[in-house]
Amino acid sequence: QESNGLIDSVTDDEILEAYQLMTTKEGVFSEPASNASIAGLIKLHRQGKLPQGKKVVAILTGNGLKDPDTAISLLDNPIKPLQNDKDSIIDYIKGAL
Repeated sequence: QESNGLIDSVTDDEILEAYQLMTTKEGVFSEPASNASIAGLIKLHRQGKLPQGKKVVAILTGNGLKDPDTAISLLDNPIKPLQNDKDSIIDYIKGAL
């Protein structure tokens, strides 16, 4: 209790919400399990259990490339395979602009 710490549990859905938030809003691409600490902070914040004006630390370990299938499954636009030639790539990029 010296640190006034808290502990709680989070669901897989809460972890995936934190995973998407960190990736899209903060540019941090860590593996989903790593976002359990962020999911916990979000949950505690929503419950009003985080003290105002205090520093809070969350440790994220594990690069998002450890679990690329999760990242791919959460994409709004599925990955489109391209032909391995310059013209196909240029056409694809032009279509995205």
